[in-house]
Amino acid sequence: MNKKIIVCLFFITISFFVKGQENTWSLQKCIDTALENNIEIKIRQLEIKRTQKARNSMLNEILPVVNLFGSQSYNFGSTIDPSTNGRVSSNIQYDNFYLNAQMNLLDFNAIVNSKRNKISIEIAKAEKEIIENEYKLQILESYYQALFTQELLKIQKEQLKNTIFNFDRISKEVNTGSKPKSDLYDIQFNLSQEEKQVIETEQLFTIQKTQLFQLINYSNIIIENVSLEKALASNVETEKEINNPKIISAKLNYERDLKEVSLQRSNNLPVLSAFYQISSFYYKPLNQPDVIVDSFNNQMGNNKNQQVGLQLNIPILNGFKNNRKINVAKIESEKSNLKIEQENQKVAQQLEIEEKNKQNYLALQKKLDEVLAFAHASFITTQAKFVVGKVDTFIYSSVKNNVLTSEYNVLKNDLQLQYINFKMNLIRSNNL
Repeated sequence: MNKKIIVCLFFITISFFVKGQENTWSLQKCIDTALENNIEIKIRQLEIKRTQKARNSMLNEILPVVNLFGSQSYNFGSTIDPSTNGRVSSNIQYDNFYLNAQMNLLDFNAIVNSKRNKISIEIAKAEKEIIENEYKLQILESYYQALFTQELLKIQKEQLKNTIFNFDRISKEVNTGSKPKSDLYDIQFNLSQEEKQVIETEQLFTIQKTQLFQLINYSNIIIENVSLEKALASNVETEKEINNPKIISAKLNYERDLKEVSLQRSNNLPVLSAFYQISSFYYKPLNQPDVIVDSFNNQMGNNKNQQVGLQLNIPILNGFKNNRKINVAKIESEKSNLKIEQENQKVAQQLEIEEKNKQNYLALQKKLDEVLAFAHASFITTQAKFVVGKVDTFIYSSVKNNVLTSEYNVLKNDLQLQYINFKMNLIRSNNL
């Protein structure tokens, strides 16, 4: 007796140890890990940063442009001196310097371009959201495929415990001669079949978990120790407002195309700018030591010249090229507007299908619960008859399989409802 107690305690301890080693993953944890590890999403994040850095703010658009120019040149040869009408040498060194500053005081093109570039940043964010949304839907499907198998495995193991109990009982009864040996063979066959099913389901579960963690690009884990968390049905709420990233992206593209029309039109509008320029030069005759010239500093100061003014640039005629560009931009904006309608239709159709599936599963739920209740009642009576030998092993096995199938159908229907609610939330707003 003490030996049996020690063995029981050993197995209980091992059971607690194994449970302690389990690594439970929720759907949200899988998605969060996936978003951190996905390379495509990292690329999209860098694209957002690139677009932000590339955008010129309105302040940058109106800041002055300042340029400093300098040149040094040499003239060699001769020329006619008008005072003597004789030829003289013209070997001279010239140094020219000027500083130029220009600022647009009124530039409609710069204003529209700044607004368009701001929309481009939002488009880059929306495109990242589209990648995330498609990725989340893939993870959701992979997660629930593995979760279906995990819950089926739990049911199969519970049924296997019952079969092992009956196997032990029949073995004792065969040994005492109260049951024929053929009953033992029958229960052994059923036990082997159920053990095979458990092994096959465990193998499938391992493959599906491996596929899931490959999808989320996470390898620092022991797959066999992973268990998946089943969400409570009451915790799954359905979003009502539609903020699908594809629709948002289509709307932003339409706004940007409208800005493109305004940008092309702004090329026909005047540009008012202010400018300031200061210049000076230095010259020195070459190979003429008898010629006296002022120093570099004196010449630069004496030859200094400044200019300040306003400039108005009014486009008059450019061969109607800009009108063609405006018409092309209008057509692109019309295409973008139709794209919004197209994306709205796609999302509405997806949600309509999922809503019908949801209603179908809800309609089945009550009937499946009813079937399960009858299956349990049938199993209880069959189990009692099986114990006293009124039914054979095959009838008992058939009834037990009915219970297994009914339990799995109820569970799968519940998980399908969770899956559809999560999927509809992702389609609507990219959130669980």
